[in-house]
Amino acid sequence: MAHQCQGLTSTNDILMIEKGCELPQIAIENNNKASDTILVTWNGEDDPSNPLNFSLYRKWTITVLISFGGLVCLMSSTMLAPALVDIAHDLDIPQASANMTLSIFVLAFAFGPMILAPMAEVFGRRNVWLASSLWYAAFKMLGGFSHNNGLLLASRLLAGLGSSVEFATSQPVLGDCWRADQRGQSFAIATFIPLLGPAIGPIVGGLITKSVGWRWIFWVLSIFDALLIIFAYFLFPETYGQVLLARKAAQLTQQTGNRHITEYTTHSQPLRLKLQNGFLRPGRLLLTQPVVQLVGLFMAFNYGTLFFVLSSYATLWTANYDESVATSGLHYTAFVVGYTLAAQGGARLTDRLWQHFKARSDGQITPEYRVPPMLPGTLLIPVGLLWYCWAAQVHAHWPIVDAGAAVFGCGIILSTQAMQQYIMESYKEYVASAAAASQFLRSIFGFCFPLFAPALYTRLGYGLGNTTIATVFMVLGIPAPFVLWFYGAQLRAKGRAVI
Repeated sequence: MAHQCQGLTSTNDILMIEKGCELPQIAIENNNKASDTILVTWNGEDDPSNPLNFSLYRKWTITVLISFGGLVCLMSSTMLAPALVDIAHDLDIPQASANMTLSIFVLAFAFGPMILAPMAEVFGRRNVWLASSLWYAAFKMLGGFSHNNGLLLASRLLAGLGSSVEFATSQPVLGDCWRADQRGQSFAIATFIPLLGPAIGPIVGGLITKSVGWRWIFWVLSIFDALLIIFAYFLFPETYGQVLLARKAAQLTQQTGNRHITEYTTHSQPLRLKLQNGFLRPGRLLLTQPVVQLVGLFMAFNYGTLFFVLSSYATLWTANYDESVATSGLHYTAFVVGYTLAAQGGARLTDRLWQHFKARSDGQITPEYRVPPMLPGTLLIPVGLLWYCWAAQVHAHWPIVDAGAAVFGCGIILSTQAMQQYIMESYKEYVASAAAASQFLRSIFGFCFPLFAPALYTRLGYGLGNTTIATVFMVLGIPAPFVLWFYGAQLRAKGRAVI
């Protein structure tokens, strides 16, 4: 819908239009002729070009597609775990250097989204996703040809930067397409499929390493990602409403000769200024928004603990239970069981709680309605840690150990979904930048935690080692849901306005 007025010259004028105010009639000269300035919006609430009104089939196609992109990303982060001994042997490097090739990929997740998220808000989700995926596939392929540790580390780092587009675009795309009342089920799929990656990765990595060698880990992932890019080219449309409206306004301006604008003044700025503000936005959010800082810290310890467990789980079975590399990888299915139960149950719980709180408050909504599932998730994580570690310490039968890992995985999913949705509801206009800011610390923790796992287990054993992690987690994590529920609105009010 295009609203026509004379002399629309500022953001204040746009706000006056939205409030129904009459604007002064001021002519704009354009080549010595009076020109109209027209505000471009959606053609009503049911406009089919609005991604919120896409068909369910189209929404699920996009959701599943980006979820498989996340699966490739997180498979890449752990798939090398069973091959680290072979890599150290073949490249003649210390085992610690081989371990670095695993964690440096996760380090890239901290910095990639800080660049890619602003670009997705300027150039659109689709273009940035496609370009970054191509970048990932190219450098992942290069990693398989590495014959020294320097090239292997460089290729892993650069591939990680491209792969991190999943953290920059996945949540924003869900926010673009799905209304709040439907978001729980969409998150169940979008979060569940990628988090299968850290569990499936070592299984597939162990089988590939044993059968055709560790280099094929890189090449298989590159081929998989190339197939996703082909599907995405045809099935992944642009979903960012601000970009779609800006393109519509530019097209109408070109066709009619009259100036068309949107209510989002960012997209009427010169490209240099848009990029400047965009690249600064995640940092500003991280430095000025207490909510982003709190969620980011909790998410960081959550993610660090996850990679601490995942990076050492295969070693537990090979070192303490004398299992083969291939067999040790099969135990990661325990995490898959936990993820599945939490994803499906958590989705239904999230949507029902949202509807319950919304009805109780006469249709009023607030981001805090996404917080309650954090609490059971936060409790299940240390419970699962203590369960599996002490079972392993006394060499209990493998189903008992795996059951504890499943409980841990269940807690990870519940808490992760809740935190991501809370950030999405809190910063709807800049979801990509807010997600990147909240995930910055978690990727650094995900890089660092696996580095000290071997030393911790060597000194304290699995029982006391995981008990230490679980205790710190409870001290930091259990208060977080209560702080967000009771003080979240106050914390958001203390943050500076987002530019």
